[in-house]
Amino acid sequence: MQILSQLKSLKRFTDLYKRRWVSRSCTDVKDVELTKELKHCIEKHWCKYLNQKQFNDTALGNKFYVLSMFPYPSGNLHMGHVRVYTISDAIARFQRMCGKNVFHPMGWDAFGLPAENAAIQRGIEPKVWTERNIAQMKQQVTDLGCSFDWSHELNTCSLEYYKWTQKLFLMLYNEGMAYQNEALVNWDPVDKTVLADEQVDDNGCSWRSGAKVEKRLLKQWFIKSTAYAKQLLEGLDDCTLKDWRDIINLQRHWIGECNGYSFQLLTSGSNYLRVWTAQPEHFKDPNAFVVLKTEHYLGKVAQDEVHMTVENPFTGTIMPLIFSNEPAFPEKCDVYLAAPNFREEDKELQRSLSLSFFADNELNFESLKVVDLRNDVLETAGRLKLGGYSVSSKLQDWLISRQRYWGTPIPIIHCDKCGAVPVPDSQLPVRLPEKSAFKSAVKDILECSCPKCGNTAARPETDTMDTFFDSSWYYLRYLDANNKHEMFDKRLAHQCMPVDLYIGGKEHAVLHLYYARFINHFLHSQGLVPTQEPFSRLLVQGMVMGRSYRVKGSGRYVQEHEVEIVNAKRNQAIMKETKEPVVISWEKMSKSKMNGVDPTDMFREYGTDTTRLIILADVAPTSHRNWSNATFPGILNWQKRLWRMVNEFCDLRSSPESCKIDINSIEFKAEEDKLFDARNFYIKGVTFNYRHAYQLSVAISKMQGLTNSLKRASKSTQVFSKEYERSLAAQLIMLAPMAPHFTSELWSKFVSAPNRLNTSPTDFNWETDVLAQRWPEIDQQYKVDLTVKVNGFENCIIKIARSHIDNVTHNDALDLAFNTDSVTSYLIDKKIRTTNFALYPGIEAVLNIYVDKVKQEKSNSRATTGSKEGGAIV
Repeated sequence: MQILSQLKSLKRFTDLYKRRWVSRSCTDVKDVELTKELKHCIEKHWCKYLNQKQFNDTALGNKFYVLSMFPYPSGNLHMGHVRVYTISDAIARFQRMCGKNVFHPMGWDAFGLPAENAAIQRGIEPKVWTERNIAQMKQQVTDLGCSFDWSHELNTCSLEYYKWTQKLFLMLYNEGMAYQNEALVNWDPVDKTVLADEQVDDNGCSWRSGAKVEKRLLKQWFIKSTAYAKQLLEGLDDCTLKDWRDIINLQRHWIGECNGYSFQLLTSGSNYLRVWTAQPEHFKDPNAFVVLKTEHYLGKVAQDEVHMTVENPFTGTIMPLIFSNEPAFPEKCDVYLAAPNFREEDKELQRSLSLSFFADNELNFESLKVVDLRNDVLETAGRLKLGGYSVSSKLQDWLISRQRYWGTPIPIIHCDKCGAVPVPDSQLPVRLPEKSAFKSAVKDILECSCPKCGNTAARPETDTMDTFFDSSWYYLRYLDANNKHEMFDKRLAHQCMPVDLYIGGKEHAVLHLYYARFINHFLHSQGLVPTQEPFSRLLVQGMVMGRSYRVKGSGRYVQEHEVEIVNAKRNQAIMKETKEPVVISWEKMSKSKMNGVDPTDMFREYGTDTTRLIILADVAPTSHRNWSNATFPGILNWQKRLWRMVNEFCDLRSSPESCKIDINSIEFKAEEDKLFDARNFYIKGVTFNYRHAYQLSVAISKMQGLTNSLKRASKSTQVFSKEYERSLAAQLIMLAPMAPHFTSELWSKFVSAPNRLNTSPTDFNWETDVLAQRWPEIDQQYKVDLTVKVNGFENCIIKIARSHIDNVTHNDALDLAFNTDSVTSYLIDKKIRTTNFALYPGIEAVLNIYVDKVKQEKSNSRATTGSKEGGAIV
């Protein structure tokens, strides 16, 4: 027993030693200045201890899935990357400290034109170029201090990923959702590939190359995304979507009002023709015919020539296809369904086009019920898989074919006997050939056996998929990135989806989000994911803007050192040499505009954590960030104040006899009370902005406020006050998600200070590092706010003890508000239209009361005045 006891004591000592060694300061010298060299030393020391706690996929009851849009591996981070990944990392670290099982993955959107074009220019393979860039960017992201779960890393150009992208395509194909069709498409003459309508801007130019897009008639692969149009539109009203703000309007505008129905009919030329109509009952007209805009086929046919026909499956008749620009086509639609027996204008159109070959028909359509005819058409269309789903006239199916090498191969075999044949699952992945073999058209590459009949002269599909298809489902593969048997584990998907917070740029608010939503809706219909919508909360971060300088007249961009500022306030400048006037403006950072900032230079000059704090400070994540070194001093000085504060604390605790005070005195108690209020007030503000508002710049301001409160404390308070100790600890813990290296060093100093007071063990774990601490909470006896607003104006604030706030209901809040003089006097003779209540557990509550607006001027005045009045205290 004695030996066993000694072994246990030895183990406890060893474990404690390990923990203390991990949390050991790397700057034992006192009174040292916080220089950039010291920051680099701190970051080099602590980087290996920052990412030890990762996602536990066996205990998913408390999960938090935070996802940042994965990057294209260009080889270098830019400040936009720094911003989005710093935001996601700060929130991921915060949620871990709150006890959440955080999933924070990272990967690479690796296929696409930029890599292929760059490889061609350099004479190397796209695969080599891409993998080299991934390695370089991964190191940069690691240097940024991000806590990504690299065990779930994925790469869209790897066989392990695109095998399942091909499987997803085949799932769509087998459900009749993928088809090949000859269509008039957008051709980029620079990148030499087809573009979806979504990838052409309002000026008719390519979204990537900027070239004027041409129209070409080509056979392409489409995904029938319009089949989910109404579902996707209605999904925008899903109550689980939070903070989508104007993104919802962008999505609504893109999808359009689903005020008609789309049908896919087969022409005599073995092609599919999409016919959109607001009156599907018109298909019941035996004399119906279809009009195509003349330019639909590049103007190669005469205006009145009957080019081909299409079967009308709803009447069993054949409808001619007429080329004409005469009808009033629906919005952004080049197909018109004419029904002479239903519309007088169509009868006139029939006459004007001399369609005398139509048979006479004496059916009295007026005696038939339109609703019955419509229902019959829609039912028949559904049964025959011809469409009949609700959609806007402008929304088109998703064109995924790309005539480029560097992309996911489309898993289809073309056989002269069998037509288009899907590759069997057992033969996936269809491998991307080596570039050299592909270019030389080796027979083994361009010929294969038909999986259906064995024909050895079959041909593989040579088009590759649009990279938006790769990124339409990556958030699901992350969950199970190493699964060799299926796309992802259905159990994991049902426990981890939807994504709790999705962070990315507004430039992806239409295309990527639309495609990702569509794929998730489709997979939900297959029972593979638990919800239709893939992303609950959306944080769309603003761009990082750089100050650019252009010579007035020529518009030539020049570098800052070439310019002389004449009047900074008025943005007036001239060229130093030529004295030409220069236009100063804020624009998205770009090499071509000479206004970019290299993150590596920032890390070298200021340190990683300082760069992280600078990118988060001053403006909300959703706002554009004007990058200017004029904003740097605030963060630099704050770090120096914290550095001195912790060092001074350690110094004072080393020699407590130098400060004598009566801890029972009124003065000492008053200082402790101030620190108690400050600590709770700023914990409340910081927590709210980390957890609910995601206004991380405001969280920084709140933390700076706590720093000022600590700075005002007397030396004797620093030595003898438990409240000071708790407040300083809270300060470091709240800063840790944003500046993990810096606060790890400060914490190691703080916990190693001698004569530490007997702070409650429930507050902190002194034997672990700062990132393993539990997030500080507001004290139970501290009174938090129930804010009452009337028509959006703050009327009063009712103080409620923290221990009671979580139990306050909507009705409780109404009772408390109506028992407050400022509210009841304001509501006299006013009719309440509605009320709503928001509870932020442990932090605050807000009651909104909306009344009929009577004499708005007085209402506003009284509401504002009311905010200064006292409220009830519970």
